[in-house]
Amino acid sequence: MGLGKILRLERLPSSFRFSKVTIVLFISLCLVSVWVVLSSTVGPVEIFPQNIKSVLKKQFPVSDSRPLEDNSGDTLSERNVNFSPKNKLGETEKSRVKTAEENAKEKQDDEVMAKDEMLPDREPSELLNETNAQNGAWTTLDQESRNEKEVQASSLQRGVVNYDWKLCNVTAGADYIPCLDNEEAIKRLPTTKHYEHRERHCPHKPPTCLVSLPNGYRKPIKWPKSRDKVWYYNVPHTKLVEYKGHQNWVKVSGDYLIFPGGGTQFKFGAPHYISVIQESFPDIAWGKRIRVVLDVGCGVASFGGHLFDKDVLTMSFAPKDEHEAQVQFALERGIPAILAVMGTKRLPFPSLVFDVIHCARCRVPWHIEGGMLLLELNRLLRPGGFFVWSATPVYQKKDEDIGIWKAMLELTKSMCWEMVSKTKDSVNKVGLVIYRKPTNNDCYERRVENTPLLCQESDDPNASWNIPLQACMHRIPMNPVDRGFYWPAQWPRRLETTPYWLTKAQVGVYGKPAPEEFQADYEHWKHVVSRSYLNGIGITWSSVRNVMDMRSVYGGFAAALCDLKVWVMNVVPIDSPDTLPVIYERGLFGIYHDWCESFNTYPRTYDLLHADHLFSGLKKRCVLFPVIVEVDRILRPEGKLIVRDETKTIREIENILKSLQWKITMTYSKENEGLLSAKKTNWRPQEEQQNRATMS
Repeated sequence: MGLGKILRLERLPSSFRFSKVTIVLFISLCLVSVWVVLSSTVGPVEIFPQNIKSVLKKQFPVSDSRPLEDNSGDTLSERNVNFSPKNKLGETEKSRVKTAEENAKEKQDDEVMAKDEMLPDREPSELLNETNAQNGAWTTLDQESRNEKEVQASSLQRGVVNYDWKLCNVTAGADYIPCLDNEEAIKRLPTTKHYEHRERHCPHKPPTCLVSLPNGYRKPIKWPKSRDKVWYYNVPHTKLVEYKGHQNWVKVSGDYLIFPGGGTQFKFGAPHYISVIQESFPDIAWGKRIRVVLDVGCGVASFGGHLFDKDVLTMSFAPKDEHEAQVQFALERGIPAILAVMGTKRLPFPSLVFDVIHCARCRVPWHIEGGMLLLELNRLLRPGGFFVWSATPVYQKKDEDIGIWKAMLELTKSMCWEMVSKTKDSVNKVGLVIYRKPTNNDCYERRVENTPLLCQESDDPNASWNIPLQACMHRIPMNPVDRGFYWPAQWPRRLETTPYWLTKAQVGVYGKPAPEEFQADYEHWKHVVSRSYLNGIGITWSSVRNVMDMRSVYGGFAAALCDLKVWVMNVVPIDSPDTLPVIYERGLFGIYHDWCESFNTYPRTYDLLHADHLFSGLKKRCVLFPVIVEVDRILRPEGKLIVRDETKTIREIENILKSLQWKITMTYSKENEGLLSAKKTNWRPQEEQQNRATMS
């Protein structure tokens, strides 16, 4: 039959046969041209680490793909070197004349190899196989906080996604924080004596509306200039200027809010105050022995902002109260801060992790109700850690101050805290006292009165998600293999040092010995960041300051960014292995959170969000759509989102982001793994919700 067709074609006129051949050739050339153009797009190169210690090579097989290197050992894609025939095949260009088709085929092969390295093949037993991650030796916050299932039940909302975007119609307007602005729930509180109205009260149904932009919003000023001034229109609040301007918290100057670096206890500047603390007790060696600090009632966080100069990382927090937008000011300045309150529940941090806790006139009644709030700080402070307290009871002689000082003396003595220094700052005309937590249980056992009580052995000090406060103290770890027995290595060696309490007998998150996983995770993220994130996905890092890793494991991503002028909020989800203590041990910081609920931060406070295999797992517990709405709320206009996840989840997220008018800067998938990079725009819908957002 084929022969018959050929014979029939030969009987056609020669002119017709010629036109048929011409058409076929023309179409072929067009297809080749399109193929060459499409193959010219080069994806970012990212490889699985090739230089992990040999002990891991047998246990954790890597992909057959390899980075393309020249004779110097540099990866060619990093140096933007074109792949010449010599680089590829060991031949010179003169030794062989190539056709256009051969050159195009070779270029396409190179680019396929480069893209394959972005998401290398993963064996089921491979170390960093996120989709099959195990809990290993770590419990989850769900397990530690045994009542968590009931708490989460209200957030498990499943329904049909609706892309009919509306602006949130809420009293808070452009500053809306769903779990802190739940007016209906706050009205129903039986009491606010213990600041219950400043705690989290999340809506039963997570919001799907978008938060508006302040009028005149501008691109934030870059760090380090942002520490001293920000655009007024981005945080258009002046109450603190009126209340605290005389203490040099914040002032208005034209289009700017100016931050002179002062505070209630250091109105002549945080740098001098920071020096006074170390001079009063030299064991507080900022940036060496002391690396991770908690600042209670931080104000605009000038204390933490200036500790960056000392290589100290400060977790600052304050409630959303009459000190209007204090935490929002801090984050706009590029200083780490969260919204939280010393109320009725434990703070969302593990035990024994902070080197120093600081309170400068933070307005917390430490001495009342058996010292319950100070005992919460005791839970968070590592053995041998310091509490720095600067407040009027330390140095003033009014009756109220004298009474509080006597109560604090009795309380701290009963807690076995040692007063190691009491001094007066002659410049700021204030006093401060430094206490040190004990390093063993000897004092507890010698106490005549067993008050405060020691906590029950069954009480888990790391359980901290919706856990009520208790007026008790946990025993100091006395086993040399327990966390808290030794002080961490000095900074910066601390960053790369495997915590001594991670033993080979412990099974890590990925099913392998924990110490080896720790090092392999660090090497992995160093390669990912250097080979892909820094150059390959369209991010201008000079514009990035506030970063969040939405699902951190060992803190490897944050550690890989340490040489940049950024800080990273490491979030360990409550249903993930509880590795947050590891992150603190290496001199980084983070927080527990349930991503089925809103995060305790103002809108537009982060420059970059990173989510590594977060969303696919989260879909098993709650609807993905409101979570992406929360991502939009947290991220600043022109902020970046990087997602690594299952391909199906990547597509779902991409569709939502496109409907939000985000710019998708890059997507790539290989087998069932995908990578997405996107940038938020200034787009907001014009229409508001007809009714107030339901917040009960």
